[in-house]
Amino acid sequence: MEGKDEIILKGLRENNLKNIDLHIPKRKIIVFTGLSGSGKSSVVFDTLAQESRRQMTLNYPHYVRYQMPRYERPQADLMQNLSPVVVVEQRAVGGNSRSTVGTYMDIHPLIRLLFSRIGKPSIGSANEFSSQSSFGRCPQCSGFGEVVQPDVNKLIDFDKSLGEYAVKFKPLSPSGWQGRWMMTCGLFDPDLPIKDYPEDKRRLFIYGPPEGEKVNAPFHTKHGPQRHDWDGILPRFIRLYINRDVSKLKGVSQDDVLAVSTRSLCPTCQGSGLNPKVLECKINGLNIAEYDQLELTELLEELKKIKVPMGEDIAKQIIPQVKQLIDMGLGYLTLSRKVGTLSGGEAQRVKIARHLGSSLNNITYIFDEPSAGLHPEETDMLIQMMKNIKAQYNTVIVIEHDLAVIKEADEIIEMGPGAGVYGGEVVYQGGLDGLQNTPTGMILKEPIKINKKPREIQSNFTIKNANHNNLKNINVNIPKNILVSICGVSGSGKSSLMLGAFTEKYPETIKVDQASIGISTRSTLATYMGIMDDIRSIFSKETGQPAGLFTFNSLGACPVCSGKGILTPDVAFADPVTIPCEACSGTRYSDEALKFRYQDKNIVEILELTIDEAVHYFKQPKIIKRVNTLKDVGLGYLTLGQTTSSLSGGELQRLKLASHLQKEGQIYLLDEPSLGLHTQDNGKLLEVFQKLVNRGNSVIIIEHNLDFIAASDWVIELGPGGGKQGGRILFEGTPEEMLDADTVTAKWLKDGVRKQLN
Repeated sequence: MEGKDEIILKGLRENNLKNIDLHIPKRKIIVFTGLSGSGKSSVVFDTLAQESRRQMTLNYPHYVRYQMPRYERPQADLMQNLSPVVVVEQRAVGGNSRSTVGTYMDIHPLIRLLFSRIGKPSIGSANEFSSQSSFGRCPQCSGFGEVVQPDVNKLIDFDKSLGEYAVKFKPLSPSGWQGRWMMTCGLFDPDLPIKDYPEDKRRLFIYGPPEGEKVNAPFHTKHGPQRHDWDGILPRFIRLYINRDVSKLKGVSQDDVLAVSTRSLCPTCQGSGLNPKVLECKINGLNIAEYDQLELTELLEELKKIKVPMGEDIAKQIIPQVKQLIDMGLGYLTLSRKVGTLSGGEAQRVKIARHLGSSLNNITYIFDEPSAGLHPEETDMLIQMMKNIKAQYNTVIVIEHDLAVIKEADEIIEMGPGAGVYGGEVVYQGGLDGLQNTPTGMILKEPIKINKKPREIQSNFTIKNANHNNLKNINVNIPKNILVSICGVSGSGKSSLMLGAFTEKYPETIKVDQASIGISTRSTLATYMGIMDDIRSIFSKETGQPAGLFTFNSLGACPVCSGKGILTPDVAFADPVTIPCEACSGTRYSDEALKFRYQDKNIVEILELTIDEAVHYFKQPKIIKRVNTLKDVGLGYLTLGQTTSSLSGGELQRLKLASHLQKEGQIYLLDEPSLGLHTQDNGKLLEVFQKLVNRGNSVIIIEHNLDFIAASDWVIELGPGGGKQGGRILFEGTPEEMLDADTVTAKWLKDGVRKQLN
């Protein structure tokens, strides 16, 4: 039995792994750490999780396997004693614009079932309680919960004449037939500004003739005038563009319509999207829309009140899931909360809660930086949750940079020593005590450094009476041209203040948020940074060949694999196989393209240059400038041809930042820039911020990371809790002043200043 108590991995070669062997104990908390790009994901996701999933699917008959995702065997000599895996990745929570916490957690169908069984007066099937069903949806807003009305001041510029495009909606402007009709029908002077129309003409133009009257406005065609009645700009707009499905119309989008409209809560259904008949059905005085609006802690109390046998059985299925979310510190959320509006930390925990409903054991749970987006106060809850999973005889494998989590591990595996080509080896495996001299160990010893000389404040951005989401009408000054940190627990209002109120008032802000960049296997660092065209034109000038010869998406593509670099032969029922294309050895280029050289290198050899090497190789100022920005954000070890799809979360965030640094911006707003970074990489990023500020920019970061907060010139904390308990300003001042404050973040900052490896 002894041997089965560890996962054995030998000869691992995925991505940058250097043929390594690992023995991972089961039923323990194992933390993988190391710099961004050191090979953690290659071991945990691309080898261990991939092989577990592949072997799980082998248990199903062929015809079922054919319908399932198909996994390729990872590059390794031996992978033994694996158990089924549950993977909680960092990717953004999916779902469309209607996706809510209730639908994502699969709680909503059960709530609908509950109302259909015990709600009074009784309505019928569970389906009728959905805004998607023909009976359940609100007749006024078709289930959207919002009513869209044209805004006359957005639609018409009263200072302009019809000929000068006074109507700011393209299908009704002079460029279309409707605009030409208005100008030539004889009712309106096309050269007179709308504000100078006599009152009766202006009313006729905007609202059409009074009820019951008709006004003829001939439409001139080459066959002579045709009779038409004028109906007014607003009635016409509502009839043609609001009461119809715009997606079926050519040349006009939903966004075009919304740009000249206002959206307001539907008065019939109060924003629930439900038919008033559905809203009459109640349980203990509450209808389904009111259930949706309850904070989860309140919802739990309501569910516990249900004692009717049939209702109690359904409530018992809902309660564990609601409890799970409350235990994760998300008791302030509601079921109706849109998943797209959750902060990074909230989304991560909702995802974790969704996976933890099971009572299975002997499973391997894999978490990808679960502390990402969590306040230090909330990391404690996370650690407790991992211990609970372990206590149920499961193995917990965590990729993590957070020192609080690393300290709780039964075993630590550090990858490194560097990143990319310089990584891929096991630097250390063992307990906390032996970690002393590795890159992570060195950092564990260091106390947090408080900025003792903050920059002086010359002027401020001002926000007045902000009430987005849970903000309690707050007023705040955010200093300009210095480094500012916005902190507070999850749900305290950081995103509502900065990504909501602040960017609305200062739309010129350059936002670097957590949304993923468009990633395809054909997108490389060089294409993303916009220098691939320049590299191709250098080749073209040097060799007299067309630039298209130097791209694997065009003339230069290898004829055998069409520029993919790999072949995936269809092997019917067997596992999929990916083999490097023999014709081009995986380079993606044709022999013809590789004949030509610039400064002794062909196009493939140039794309194999690391960023550090490229700085010395090229002479062109634009290329040098952009390559240097990649070096500035600490990505010097990556190659120009590296695909963006192979980068880790932290690397993508820095690539995104680098692409924005080319703009000589005024205000940079970064949403948790420390995400996915090893503490050793934080220093590089802080240098980038300090340089930006020294060049006269304002840099504002939304951040939980204490190193970043301590290094700022000014700190603003929101809280005290999340949801209804949040939305107030708790602290504004320098990091040094924060040490005397009595807030949650201050507590952890004081603790960090005293921190040593113990």
